[in-house]
Amino acid sequence: MINRACRGLRLQQGLIGLLLGLLLGCGAGESNVASGNRDGILHYGNGAEPQGLDPHVVTGVPENHLIRALFEGLAVKNPVTLEPEPGVAQRWEFSDEGRVITFYLNPEARWSNGEQVTASDYVWSWNRALHPETGNLYAYMLFPVVNAEAYSKGEIKDFSQVGVKALDDTTLEVTLNTPTPYFIQLMDHYSTFAVHPETLLKFGKMTDRFTPWTRVGNIVSNGAFVLTDWALNRHIKMAKSDLYWDRDRVSLNGVVFYPTENVVSEERMFRVEQLHYTQVVPLDKIPIYRELADTPYIQAPYLGTYYYLINTDRPPVDNVKVRQALSMAVDRDKLVRSVLQHTAVPAYSITPPNTLGYYPPQLFSYDPDRARALLAEAGYPNGEGWPGLEIIYNTQEAHRKIAVAIQQMWKSELNIDITIANQEWKVYLNSVSQRDFQVARRGWIGDYVDANNFLDLFITDGGNNNTGYSDPIYDDLILQRAPRAQTREERYALFEQAETMLMEQMPIIPIYTYTSKHLVHPSVEGIYPNLMDSLNLKYVTLDPERALPEVLR
Repeated sequence: MINRACRGLRLQQGLIGLLLGLLLGCGAGESNVASGNRDGILHYGNGAEPQGLDPHVVTGVPENHLIRALFEGLAVKNPVTLEPEPGVAQRWEFSDEGRVITFYLNPEARWSNGEQVTASDYVWSWNRALHPETGNLYAYMLFPVVNAEAYSKGEIKDFSQVGVKALDDTTLEVTLNTPTPYFIQLMDHYSTFAVHPETLLKFGKMTDRFTPWTRVGNIVSNGAFVLTDWALNRHIKMAKSDLYWDRDRVSLNGVVFYPTENVVSEERMFRVEQLHYTQVVPLDKIPIYRELADTPYIQAPYLGTYYYLINTDRPPVDNVKVRQALSMAVDRDKLVRSVLQHTAVPAYSITPPNTLGYYPPQLFSYDPDRARALLAEAGYPNGEGWPGLEIIYNTQEAHRKIAVAIQQMWKSELNIDITIANQEWKVYLNSVSQRDFQVARRGWIGDYVDANNFLDLFITDGGNNNTGYSDPIYDDLILQRAPRAQTREERYALFEQAETMLMEQMPIIPIYTYTSKHLVHPSVEGIYPNLMDSLNLKYVTLDPERALPEVLR
């Protein structure tokens, strides 16, 4: 046990001095990390306050971390390889040339109230996830299943026609339209998770949203942890589940998730050992951490794209030439160097390069002369008559810095004025889902390792298509022709054709390909850098013998 007395932190010279600074006060007593290492409690910076905990309603990364601690899918991701491994399903078998998947559920899989997790729970839950009245923005995740899309769109009313059947309590049969290489990966996405039917129905109808069923004392889940406390804008606490089928592998006794939207405060909490793990790192601190021996800074490739979402029904960005001009006037190389501290890769399309060997087309580059010509063709020569434009972003310093840099580029290259506005996470999500914006900061992290996960964002009426973009040829390429392709080469050629169409119309402005960036306390083991920044808490352990470098304490 470590009892850390209050100590003043003095300015250091050089890089270390810049990193430490002067703390605004110093608390007495044992730190969260010290007590957590002793008691097996992980203290985790989780970004924004979550929108909720309903797997069929929420859409964000902060929510993903919480739900995947509370719930478990038929399959889970290995934290190193990302390959699917058994979750609720002990095993699965393919038949009919890959069109039929039979999942054999673990008879020891239990809900947190002690009831067995059954195949019929999945049938009920997928009915809810696909039901038009639920409004699940991720409903399309299940569209590979026979008749799932037709049911979701209200074209058929009888869910028994959808290709999911409970053969008995522990056998679930899923029939696909065509063999789908990534389908097992989808079983670790929260939109495909089972929920406890009786608990939801206690608080409303099957399709009701944001009911009290997810509150402390009400929620019934099936994951490695159970919800014990939720103090709004302070913390969310979970304890190890005594009923989880794989509980003997779970080392942690609990997790405390903190809303850490203020990244400066989050980094300070890490330095004074109130957090084991940060969700991000302030951009201006990254060069400093890189210079430290035994640095806690971890950066890794990340399957995601940061982009600006465009509402193509709102002027002046309803004009494709305006959208193209804005995109060509962004100097992505300069942005990556000066603002992002070399922590990203310039992006010119939605799909990250080398996604399982797929490389997206690049139809444009930084070309301010062409951008000015396009803006003039759109009716705004040298910015004359420009009606104004607003960028919205969720509150975070990095998003603000990027928006300011792009605002300046557009002013310098195109002579147009742009306003920027930050919004709290839940307000921002509502603005995007209601399409109450002109341009919005957006990021998409792959839910599975396949280009389809980026390209199916823009199908007509897709749950996460907030651009207004719609093209029946694009829809056919993504939903019909690519899934039926006989070879990877044929499939990727169809993807390239679709992505070329998308970027010619420019309903988004791609900015950069992500890397993940975290501060991880040396006592934490089992959180591995991976392409999806995927967190599987049942592999995490805490070693109290391992401490931060003295210079950081």
